[in-house]
Formats: sequence, structure tokens, C-alpha cells
Amino acid sequence: MLAAIAIPEQLATARLAGFPPEAGLYAFIAGSIAFAIFGSNPYISVGADSTIAPIFAGTLTALVATQTMHYAPLASFLALAVGLALIVAGIAKAGWIADLLSIPVTVGFLAAISVHIIVGQLPVLLGVGDGSGGLIFRFWHVVQELGSTNVLDLVVGVSVLAITLVASKINKRIPGALIGIAGAALAGVAFAFERHGVAMLGALPARLPTFQVPTVPSVTDLAALAPLTLVVAAVCIMQTAVVGRAFPARLGVDEDVSKDFLAVGAGSVLSGLIGSFAVDSSPPRTAIVKDAGAASQLAAIVAVAVIAVLILFAAPLLAYVPQAALAGILVYIALHIFRLGDMRRIAAGSRREFTLMVAGALLVILLPIQTGMLLAIILSLAHGIQLMMRPAAGELLRVPGSNVWWPASDETSGERVPGVLVFAPAAPINFTNARFIHDTLFAEIARAASPVRLVVIECSGVTDFDYTGSQSLQDTILELRGKGIDVAMARVIVTHAQFAAKNSGLDAALGADHVFKRVSDAIKALGDGPSTGSALRQAQDDKGAGSR
Repeated sequence: MLAAIAIPEQLATARLAGFPPEAGLYAFIAGSIAFAIFGSNPYISVGADSTIAPIFAGTLTALVATQTMHYAPLASFLALAVGLALIVAGIAKAGWIADLLSIPVTVGFLAAISVHIIVGQLPVLLGVGDGSGGLIFRFWHVVQELGSTNVLDLVVGVSVLAITLVASKINKRIPGALIGIAGAALAGVAFAFERHGVAMLGALPARLPTFQVPTVPSVTDLAALAPLTLVVAAVCIMQTAVVGRAFPARLGVDEDVSKDFLAVGAGSVLSGLIGSFAVDSSPPRTAIVKDAGAASQLAAIVAVAVIAVLILFAAPLLAYVPQAALAGILVYIALHIFRLGDMRRIAAGSRREFTLMVAGALLVILLPIQTGMLLAIILSLAHGIQLMMRPAAGELLRVPGSNVWWPASDETSGERVPGVLVFAPAAPINFTNARFIHDTLFAEIARAASPVRLVVIECSGVTDFDYTGSQSLQDTILELRGKGIDVAMARVIVTHAQFAAKNSGLDAALGADHVFKRVSDAIKALGDGPSTGSALRQAQDDKGAGSR
């Protein structure tokens, strides 16, 4: 089953990477063998991947146009560099790198890659010449060439795409891509497609790959390859982590994916040494492996054996495959990674994150892919920093009839204790947000319905105080007490935050008698409002001790 899915996909992805078709099969052999030896996950399938192929193909094509080095050796050297970066990431247990990209940015990035793939395959599907320049210019060139469309190319590509889509809808185990390619090849022989201008794949060399160390690029080329290496490695890390978490070896166990980074890196190194290109883990192939009942990497080794037999004994048959058939498969892959359902859920959940997703996609579409990808990563990190700098912080109200304190909302009503403001910052208090939290607190005091005599800082959402955050709070305490407003702190429930508050002098600035385990205790001890300590409310507080 894995071989049936991988053969047409790897042939198509090799074209996407700018290599002859057999290089895709070589990449699959290298990636599968290396992962079977070094990987920990029993299901992950590694080989040529349509996510990273357009990333390095576009950059290397532009680089080769201005340098003397040939494309294939440069791509193979890049595979070595990416592989070494992944091996280092695996040894360093750098699984956390996969978390640098938020889901909205990842979804936007994959959508942009799908647009690149589709635009890149339109000339093949239509049987027209390819344009040059950026994505927009290439698309406009295709529009201008619509009048020269070869109908047979279009029919072949769309038919293979339709067969693959229908087969996947019926049952993912049906090898629709292989059926489509076989049908297109038979039709090509029966109706002599070549006589009607349909471009054919051509015969593959009937030989297995051999080792060949890539030429080391010049210093100028190495400098140009460095950022591309980091981008491709980052995408491999992200995708491998996502695949490993989606298809864990043991359900409910959060496994360390660092070993799998190392295995994918070893696959890229081996692929580069046999004259192919960088490899990556594949979500759709991994899903097929799991669904088909595989229990170990033996499935990948069997698929390698099947492909080796194909190369040695049936490679000439691939000469009859129309190139438009492979384009149809690539369009299917592009549609598969265009996650429309995720986009809808992101749009429904957060307008800000939907904007982030669209911005990331546009960066990758409009700019060179590696530049857009780097900016998308920066955008993702900036978004995370912005959330840290502007955390949720505001007044809490008491749920009527209880000692539970909860943020005010349209769905819940709440009570205030006269003269008391319960304020909750929902983030670690550090140098990035200390001023914001200070200003938000004073804004809440200014908005209070009655003069505030006591501020209770509810810290259940605070996981840490860094030095700057602690000093800012100490200054705030002095400032408020200078205005006649007392300050207490309650529910510092995270152990690390407790130690930080004690060691940084924050507890001392408050005073031992101003640090409480419950908001109600602070108000009872320091506030002038009605007592909240009745037996009934105490029992309710004990029952809901884990709640605000």
C-alpha cells in the first residue's frame, strides 16, 4: 500500500523539486532506510516532500541563474546541510523549535505552498510554456497562454486529479494516484498521445542510486544557502513534530520527537550522498501506513524493496506516463495541504489569528518562498511576544452566593465589595508586560464605582515574576499605599511564582500579613466590606478551591 501511494507521489515531487523523476524514488529509498534505522516512531514515512520541494527549488533556481554551479549538485549539498542541521537539532533535544510556528501561521504557510504548487503545475496541465519571475508573473503568463492550451494535456491532468480525489473519498487505502497514472499511460499508448503534442515522462534509468559526494559550493554560494538551510530545516522540524504527535507510537503518551528529527536528518544526508535532494516526513503517507495496519518501519523497508524492483525491471514502462498525469497528482497534493476547514475554524475563533494566517500566506505567496517563510516565522514569534506584552488583565467580580471570583462578562453577573478591587493578571509578570499591567491596574482603579481602599492582586494566572516584574510590582505597591490604597496578594498557586515572589523581595514589600491563599481571606482581613466568612460560604469556597 505504501509503495502504491509513494511511487506516483515521489515521481511528481521530483519534478516539483527540479530533478528527474527517478530522483524522487531515490529520495524515498534514502529517507525510508535512514528512518527505519534511527527513527523511533513506527509509522512515519520519510521521502521527497511537496512542502519543502518548492521552497528550495525556487531559491536554488534563482541562485544558479547568477552563479556558475549547477542545480543538482547545489541541491544535493543543501540536502547534506539540512540533514546536519536536523541531526544537531535531534542531538540537542530541540523539539521545542516546532512550537515557534503557531497553528494559524502554519496553516497560512501551507496554503501559500499549495498556491505555489498549483501555479507551478498549470503550464504542464495546459500544455503551455512556463513563465519566469515571481509567482504573480508566472500566473499572468499562464493566463496569456490560455489560447494555446493542449486539450489532451488538460483532459489527462484533470482526469488523474478526479480519479485520485474520488478514490480518497471512497477509501484512503485505494491507490487512486497509481490507478490514474496507469490509466493515463494505457490511454497514451492506445491513442498515441505523443503525436498530439502531449509531453511524456520518458524512460527511467534501470539502476539503483550510487554514492556521490556533492561538490562544496563557493563561499558566496554557502552564504546564500545558509538562510535557506535554516528555513528548510525548520519546516522539517515542524512537520515531523506535527506528524509524530498526530500518529504517536503509544496513545496518550507525549513522546520526544527529537530522535525523529535526527532520523529525518540522516535521511537527508543519505539522499544528498546519492545525488538526490532533502527529504521530510509525510503526513498523508504516514496516515496511509497507520490505516493500512503497519506496526513497525518494516512497512517502509518492504516499500523500498518494491520500488527497487520497479527501478530494476519496470522502469521503461514509465516512459508512457504523460507529464500532465504527474501534474494532476501534484494539484491533488496541493489541495490536500490547503486546509480550508482549519481556516474556517480559525476565522470563527479569532479574527486576529485569522489576520495573522492571511498575512503569513501573503508573505510566502508574494515574496520569494524562503524570505516569506522567515518573515512568517518572525510574524509568529512577534504575535506570541505581543500576547505576552499585552496579556489578559482586569477586574474580577464575586459570583453571587459564593466566594468564587470570576471575570465579568455578558453571560455572568457579579458582585463587588465596596472599596475593594480584585485584579487578576493572567500571565507571568516580567519585563515585557510589567508597565502594561501597572497601567491596566490604575485604569481599573480609575473606573471603579466607589473609591478603592484595597487592591487584591489575584495571582492564580501568574506563573512567574522576573526581576523587572517584581520591582515594578513593588513600586506599584509603594505608589498605591502612598495614595492611601492598601495592596494584598492572593492565590499565588504556582510553586515557581511563590519562590520568585519570596526571593525577589515582593513578599517582603507586601508584608507577610498581606499574602493570602484566598481572595475572601484578604478581604476579610483587610477590607471594610461585609464579611465573607460565613460557614456556608466557607464550605462553598473549600469546594471550589481550584476556581477563582
